[in-house]
Amino acid sequence: MDLIPDLPNEIALECLSRVSYKQFATISSVCKGWKSEISRPEFRRNRKDTRCSEQLLFMTQARVDQSRKSGVPKRFATPVYRITVLELGSGKWSELPPIPGFPDGLPLFCQLSAVGPELVVIGGLDLATWEASSSVFVFNIISATWRRGADMPGGRRMLFGCASDSDRTVYVAGGHDEDKNALKSAIAYDVARDEWASLPDMARERDECKAVFHCGKFLVIGGYSTNAQGRFERHAETFDAAAQQWGPVEEDFLETATCPRTCAGVDSNDLYTCREGEVMALKCNTWHAVARLPADVCSVAFVTTWQGKLMVTGSARFGEPHMSYLLDLKSCKWTRTVTPDEFSGHVQSGCYLEI
Repeated sequence: MDLIPDLPNEIALECLSRVSYKQFATISSVCKGWKSEISRPEFRRNRKDTRCSEQLLFMTQARVDQSRKSGVPKRFATPVYRITVLELGSGKWSELPPIPGFPDGLPLFCQLSAVGPELVVIGGLDLATWEASSSVFVFNIISATWRRGADMPGGRRMLFGCASDSDRTVYVAGGHDEDKNALKSAIAYDVARDEWASLPDMARERDECKAVFHCGKFLVIGGYSTNAQGRFERHAETFDAAAQQWGPVEEDFLETATCPRTCAGVDSNDLYTCREGEVMALKCNTWHAVARLPADVCSVAFVTTWQGKLMVTGSARFGEPHMSYLLDLKSCKWTRTVTPDEFSGHVQSGCYLEI
């Protein structure tokens, strides 16, 4: 069956490949053939090969207090978070539809991961009960719809490390339980099968750790033990999914004992973090300063990297509007991202996706 009548399929495929991701839900409703085609992994690979893919950054971002614009003092209400989208090619901002059943915003401190054409939202603090949530929600970019995933097993946890292999699996490690005990346990979520699996425990307890998928392995950085309570450690450990085992603890992974939330590393052998006004890169087991942070984002909230780029989102000082700067990692030059007022809220987490 022809994708488009009277056109060779290779031409029809090129036409479909040039459609914006925002129109996927519409074109998938036209006919079964189009829906089947745009759902195939080969279709997404063809978009990349023909340079038709779109680079997207998803963030859990607080809604802006509109009263600030009229000069009314800022209200000390609980922030309401939603998922915003920045199209890195065009600079356009938008917002995903809310998760059904969450009219008051996302669970606080939930984590985002991208897997294939889907966005996974895990855990957080339930705004109705103020208890840690084990919930999982999956947004399919093809159909532009949400579905409920299988809950995280093993008891409720908060402030855990979370990262995906971008293919089919999201990894979760550390955090703390309902009694504030730091955890060393780890689990993995197969998004396609909607199944969780237990992983071997880490060697150390890691509350408020940061996780990245780096060089094909799940790297968990920093955090602190139950007895330390907020005194961050410098060490890290790596899980090899193929071997199903953790490597030895790297005792001096971080240069200083600090919160690791700004650590980022996606598509290269290098890792990055922000410390004392500098962007730092880990090269050959040594941290080096590569660029001075712009003053507008010296209070860093979120960092991500992709294809030779690094983006920092933050503010000049606590409570100020957030903005983003893009760093070319080759030239070490900054470019400011245009940020509309309604997208200048605080960012808690985020992830990069190319589709």
